[in-house]
Amino acid sequence: MPRMTLAQAMAEIGALGDERTREQNARRGAGLAQFAGVPGRQDAIGVKLGDLRTLAKRIGVNTVLARELWATGDVEAMLLATLLAKPKELTADELDRMVRRATNVQLADWLNSYVVKLHPEKEALRQAWMTSDDPGCARAAWSLTAEKIAKGADGLDLAALLDRLEAEMADAHLLPQWTMNYALALIGIHHPPYRERALAIGEKLGVYRDYPVSKGCTSPFAPIWIGEMVRRQG
Repeated sequence: MPRMTLAQAMAEIGALGDERTREQNARRGAGLAQFAGVPGRQDAIGVKLGDLRTLAKRIGVNTVLARELWATGDVEAMLLATLLAKPKELTADELDRMVRRATNVQLADWLNSYVVKLHPEKEALRQAWMTSDDPGCARAAWSLTAEKIAKGADGLDLAALLDRLEAEMADAHLLPQWTMNYALALIGIHHPPYRERALAIGEKLGVYRDYPVSKGCTSPFAPIWIGEMVRRQG
């Protein structure tokens, strides 16, 4: 069976588009967070994410097509690209450029989840991105760091990470701020010797203290999050 072409893939995405979905996503934010000066139509999520997943399964792994979709700058096409790409077929430099170009939260999260976290050079990239001023790189770096924290924190200096979080998180760009907060919470949840300090930093900074949450969901405010997860563990 012939591989799907870029034109065919874009036509499929277009057929899935729905103005009502776009309006609903716009009203609730759709996780959008635009960076200034980055080209591309990355604010138009008019396709249901589940529909993109179904399309990706039908197409199958295709890194060549993924690159072509990514190059369009269209957010739906770029989201599909993250589901089609085979991480080990992307170079570290290529992935670095992709992370810098992911200009909304949903796209950044899918890229991190389905490509970055499965890339063979993710630790080297994490270390490089931890000192980057680019918001997308910083978000990816703290996401990878949070993953390491949850898996035992091998090679991490948790005290130094808490120093950075205390000094930088309150004023961080909203993209890395979310994954920084995730790292803070995971330190408190999984590493009891550092729990009191993580709680104190969360209280001091107040990041996400007033974040709205649906009934039955846990607040992302680190002290509440840590307390609830520790309670469940006990």
